[in-house]
Amino acid sequence: MADQLGSSERLLSYVRDVSLRDDEILRDLREFTAALPMGRAMQVMAEEGQFLGFLTGLIGARNVVEIGTFTGYSTLCMARAIPPDGRLITCDISDKWPAIAREYWTRAGVADRIDVQIGEATETLAKLVAESGADTLDLVFIDADKVNYRRYYELALELVRPGGLIAVDNTLFFGRVVDASAQDRDTLAIRELNLLLRDDDRVEISLLPMADGITLARKKTGLRI
Repeated sequence: MADQLGSSERLLSYVRDVSLRDDEILRDLREFTAALPMGRAMQVMAEEGQFLGFLTGLIGARNVVEIGTFTGYSTLCMARAIPPDGRLITCDISDKWPAIAREYWTRAGVADRIDVQIGEATETLAKLVAESGADTLDLVFIDADKVNYRRYYELALELVRPGGLIAVDNTLFFGRVVDASAQDRDTLAIRELNLLLRDDDRVEISLLPMADGITLARKKTGLRI
């Protein structure tokens, strides 16, 4: 049995060469975001965006929620994968970043599928539970402030349908999860969530060592929360 393959820049470049299906809109948005302060660190990698779009289409998602918009790259990838009458709600604490994203969503012809909700994501999710009820979403993507990850996860689990998917970004958190000296609130929150997910019998999970770590949690069929 082979061990986990290490990733060099040369190998990652090869992966992109043979698998990344890119276009001008995606490239323009990545380049714009990379030029922002901390932009390169905060935006999802191109292959992660493509993977999120792939997952969205794979499960036939029509109703999607994203927690953490930033400049809307992952939003764009997922919105392209839902049908024209589908709905993607993306949550951010400020309209500063979604305001940038709208130009690219419009260019891609998916702006009418995207509903931006500004404010505390926990409040937006609780409102969705109250208005639409549980088991109404197909996919939730969590990529926001780490200290609230557990709260986002619990609300997301209530909202997704049995068989629906929760994707959690940054679950390896720049490798800090295995650094004993890293005791900051964000790292502790990620460690806490990882242990919760490992032991949570409400879901099936897989932690993918790509990008900064992506954990997929599939709500078990027959489960009502």
